[in-house]
Amino acid sequence: MSAETPAPRSGGPALELLVHGVGGAGPQEMLGDPRTVRISGDEKAAVFRRTDDEHADESHEHHEPAGPHDPAAPWDRPVPEAYCWSNLTSGNSARALWLLLLPFMVVNLAHWMRPRAGGLARTTRLYGALVRLVALSLTVLLTAAACEVALDLLAWQCAALAECADGRSWLGFLSAARGGWWSQPGRRLALASLVPAALVGLLWYLSHRTWSAYESQRPPTGEGVGEGGRGPAPDPAAEDGTAAGRPALGRPGFWYGRRLVARLRAAHTAAGLLTVSAAVAGAAARHDRSGEHTLLTVCGVLLEAVLVLGMAAVVLVVFRRGRSERRFDARADRAAVRILPAGSLTVFALSLLYASWSRPLWQSRGTLPGDTTFRVIVLVQGALVVALAVTALVLHRRARHPRTVLAGLGGPAVAMLACALGGVMTGGVAQRVADWLDGPGTPGMDGDGSIPGPPVLLSWQASVIPVLLVLLLIPAVALGGRTWLAARRLRETVERDYARTVPAPGRWRPDPARTRRIARARARASVTDGTPRIVGVVAGSALFLGAGAVIGAWISDEVPGKAFGDGGGLAEAAAETAQSLGSWLVGLGFILFVTWGRRAYRDASARRTIGILWDVGTFWPRAAHPFAPPCYAERAVPDLTWRMCTWTERTGGRLVISGHSQGSVLAASAVWQLPAATRGRVALLTYGSPLERLYGRWFPAYFGPDALADLRDEVHCWSNLWRHTDPIGGPVLVPAARKPAPDREVLLDPVAYGRSRRHPLPEPILGHSQYQADPVFDTARAELLGLLPGVPRQPGRPAGADRRAQGSSGRSSG
Repeated sequence: MSAETPAPRSGGPALELLVHGVGGAGPQEMLGDPRTVRISGDEKAAVFRRTDDEHADESHEHHEPAGPHDPAAPWDRPVPEAYCWSNLTSGNSARALWLLLLPFMVVNLAHWMRPRAGGLARTTRLYGALVRLVALSLTVLLTAAACEVALDLLAWQCAALAECADGRSWLGFLSAARGGWWSQPGRRLALASLVPAALVGLLWYLSHRTWSAYESQRPPTGEGVGEGGRGPAPDPAAEDGTAAGRPALGRPGFWYGRRLVARLRAAHTAAGLLTVSAAVAGAAARHDRSGEHTLLTVCGVLLEAVLVLGMAAVVLVVFRRGRSERRFDARADRAAVRILPAGSLTVFALSLLYASWSRPLWQSRGTLPGDTTFRVIVLVQGALVVALAVTALVLHRRARHPRTVLAGLGGPAVAMLACALGGVMTGGVAQRVADWLDGPGTPGMDGDGSIPGPPVLLSWQASVIPVLLVLLLIPAVALGGRTWLAARRLRETVERDYARTVPAPGRWRPDPARTRRIARARARASVTDGTPRIVGVVAGSALFLGAGAVIGAWISDEVPGKAFGDGGGLAEAAAETAQSLGSWLVGLGFILFVTWGRRAYRDASARRTIGILWDVGTFWPRAAHPFAPPCYAERAVPDLTWRMCTWTERTGGRLVISGHSQGSVLAASAVWQLPAATRGRVALLTYGSPLERLYGRWFPAYFGPDALADLRDEVHCWSNLWRHTDPIGGPVLVPAARKPAPDREVLLDPVAYGRSRRHPLPEPILGHSQYQADPVFDTARAELLGLLPGVPRQPGRPAGADRRAQGSSGRSSG
């Protein structure tokens, strides 16, 4: 929409629904008034108005001024409302512990990064199934890591050695040297297995609690649908009578993931419990096969067969069905949701009973049998990522677009990063705990008297961390160099842009220092566009380093520090250094994760700094991993949709939904969910928006060029504001067609180059913030309001008289 677009005046009530971005401003800041009142909502998310505007809707109906702001005269001045959703992603600092589940969130992102390709339904379903299997492998990996620490390092290795167990009073009762009831290896394993089982139970509880609060929020189209219902009436905008003609984010079931998350939660819980059961029962079964107790041997074989069948059932449930978005699906898979957890819990109890059976001659030596588990997990993850990459390339070839990151390989690259995060965290934690138990020694490097340590592969994975950091420096330095060169090139462009704003060109006097600051701000903002290369380099390096770790562990069967010999050469020194640094870096990383997470939840400035990545990760529904942090959009989007639907239905007025940063993504998603009649009364104003720059490039199937073009055509009118200095927002790059292009001319930042009568003091470089301070903002909003259809006024009849009244208080979300 150009700045010259005429803005005809229309009658009727008008509302501006403001949606904040990352970090979240308070209602007082958003509305510019210290006196605000909550119109609807709770402590997590709510709609606020200025106190003077609380009864503005009532005054519209009677055509009387409502107070000093007088939203009824003139009606082209909208009543501002603020939707505050920041508490959905912040609040109690204990929620920073979600950061420890970062691999689950990252792999969930990979599901949504698939390329857009119509006509390849089977390939699309295969892509989703492969991501869900990668996610399942991460749950198994996390549970296996917990088993490694609790069962192998503590119960199997440390408790078997008197010098390790006796020095720790809390572990002494398990010591094999004391000969107590718990001294037998099977009973030690059974007791220690309660720790990883409790971890799985905690993940189930967190997922179930957030599922009730987020995934169970019904959209307006699902009103009145009961359990087992078939969904809402078909959207009249769809040509075939279903939701198939709608964009993906406009489908009735997109923001209602109740059924899928429940099914995946049951499957992942069962997988975790079966993994713990296999660690306990597998060790006992191997011992029994070498003994002479026939009954225990048969029981062990039967239990292992049940474990294999149970895991096969879990894989089948995860692979078979994905999301149901084309209709509002309120049904529940009761068999999977109930039988899988209950059955796996029964198998876990039988495994504890089997392992606790008395075996007086059984002694634990070396590492816990079954250390090849981690090698199998890594190999399976690598194969799945490669298959995912092939699938993504096939999809991308059907709908190529130059703005799509990594030629359609963004999803596989992010899935690889999730596996790498899981691998280094698993290996680092195991190595760190082993270092702590071994005292001054180094596990796997010392002679007699030290514990054997974790499986060799985990030590190799921990050693990969320093190497990966060194490799990461290469693209980082290259990106920094390109940014410095870009800043130098942009100086001339900056001076040319501001020279056009001077009324008398002969009075233009450039300031080199000011020009450099503005050019550097623009260059730093462009760094965002170079991050896909870094992600690609890190993902590729992680794939090859992971393969190297598996090969090195398999061939040498030694930790890196001993695999390169004992000659004291450079290679041996580098391997020992990498092994030692790896475990310490993971420990440091955990501390930094928790510290940054607590600060981000409590400090608004820190939340804005790192919040965009977290908000992007938790924006998407849990389609691949049920233990990922909850999706706040499954609460926010229905909130906004309900508010717009009910307000326009009640008043028949004009509504501008105004979204900044991440709020623009929520606003666009809510507009997609509106019925066709309501969309015709709504205008969209976005500013500092990552709709194309971030979401369109990384999530092309949902925010790609075709999807944004559909949004331009479906909403009544749309205007987008952006700056060169904004590192997050940018143009949406949607050309004009049946309707004007949304992008307005780029805003200058700062608004003034130097001092003038209007700007006597130097103006700041605002970057991503304070778009509303620019005079163009008010102009764009007024143009959108003028283009919206108004309510016809009849003499002697107030507007909205034929519509339902909200009530005297005005407190309603519909």
